[in-house]
Amino acid sequence: MRVLLAGGAGFIGSHVADALLARGDEVVALDNFATGRPENVAHLNGNNKFTLIKHDITLPLPIHHVLNDHFDAVLDYASPASPNDFATMPLEILAVGSTGTRNLLDRAKADNAVFFLTSTSEVYGTARFVPITEEHPLQGQSPYSATKIAADQLAYSFYASFGLPVVIVRPFNTYGPRQSARAVIPTIITQIASGERAIKLGALGPTRDFSYVLDTVEGFIAALVGKNGLGEVINIGSNFEISIGETARLISESMGVQIELISDVERFRPENSEVERLWADNAKVKELFGWQPIFGGREGFKRGLGETIDWFTQPDNLRSYKSDIYNL
Repeated sequence: MRVLLAGGAGFIGSHVADALLARGDEVVALDNFATGRPENVAHLNGNNKFTLIKHDITLPLPIHHVLNDHFDAVLDYASPASPNDFATMPLEILAVGSTGTRNLLDRAKADNAVFFLTSTSEVYGTARFVPITEEHPLQGQSPYSATKIAADQLAYSFYASFGLPVVIVRPFNTYGPRQSARAVIPTIITQIASGERAIKLGALGPTRDFSYVLDTVEGFIAALVGKNGLGEVINIGSNFEISIGETARLISESMGVQIELISDVERFRPENSEVERLWADNAKVKELFGWQPIFGGREGFKRGLGETIDWFTQPDNLRSYKSDIYNL
């Protein structure tokens, strides 16, 4: 395939680029580096099937020779990954989910390329029932999740109105190497690795369904090469629920240290904005594409944490993170 990958220098996007290139696909990645990092794809320098272009998708696609040819797929990962980003970049996030998504949809429509939108489990809000299926009501409990809901609907409208092949993928809380310190798992690991033992976090009680990044990527690839998901919304999650507090304790055990958890009120999300419970029903992705999480369940989660800890504690990687940054 020839793939246009927006957000290709981001956490998940860079891992998707790796997987596509391993398949032999050609990847043209766009990123404005607001949250993506050139370091995430530095290992791809010199790969003649990979091109990285600095570009903001809220602007028309730039004039570039690699953009002249037809794309088979357009993948949209171009969105800041934290609700707290909305506090500092509200207009940018609104524009990415509206104008940016529209620009990519227009390109997919011009090429009749399959369009993959990366949504988020945040669109479900606090679970009304668990595990959360794709039919769960949508709840915009934060401006971030509200803009993601809007982008979902915009993408679906191109499927309904123009017959554009669209797939909307909702990954639950993905973690792993290269993730921003805005996320909870990297912030715990980097605090401990930097010598801290009093670990400052927000609310400890909310639960999450954490999915190791390689599992998330394999789910995307399975959906990309499959033909059963057009016009569908698909959850990708491990079907395993764990609290933030217990996650921190598992990390400390894996790193062989004793820690004290401190709930820092400045790190709490607004009460009605906090998503208290996320737990994915992944039956649909299993049925449609035969995908199974390799890092599922408690033991799989511990293995994924081990892989993540190994990456973050490498000196060259740890140096690029500030251990006092935290956003849930």
